[in-house]
Amino acid sequence: MLGNPANRKRTVALTADQFHYGFGNTLSREESDALFAQWTIPGPGRPLFEDASAAFVRDSPAAVDTHHAIRGPLMLISGTEDHTVPLKVTEAVVKLYADNPSRTDFVKVEGRGHSLTMDAGWRDVARLALDWIAEREPALV
Repeated sequence: MLGNPANRKRTVALTADQFHYGFGNTLSREESDALFAQWTIPGPGRPLFEDASAAFVRDSPAAVDTHHAIRGPLMLISGTEDHTVPLKVTEAVVKLYADNPSRTDFVKVEGRGHSLTMDAGWRDVARLALDWIAEREPALV
């Protein structure tokens, strides 16, 4: 999507091959194609371009105050085989939040890609999130 600057003002869809690489890389092609058919819709290019250029644009709409913003607890989850948001990127985000007074936790899920919340193993990831919530707010779960 970012390879073509004209996509900034367009609505763009992934192909099944792009989806398999970016989301379904740890899945069989059959499961990846089924998820592609069920879940993908064209999306606006603008947010991706804003995110990609956030470090270079003053007052970017994609900028986040990781150091001082008061917020609730944050749980970041990353699959070790994620091609869309690689593990190293999530680990870097965790470091950005390190000096924030609000709680930030990180969970690494071995062998999983970007589809971890929608593929056949989604219940395992949901359980991780529910257990995390239950540790902090038992009355909510």
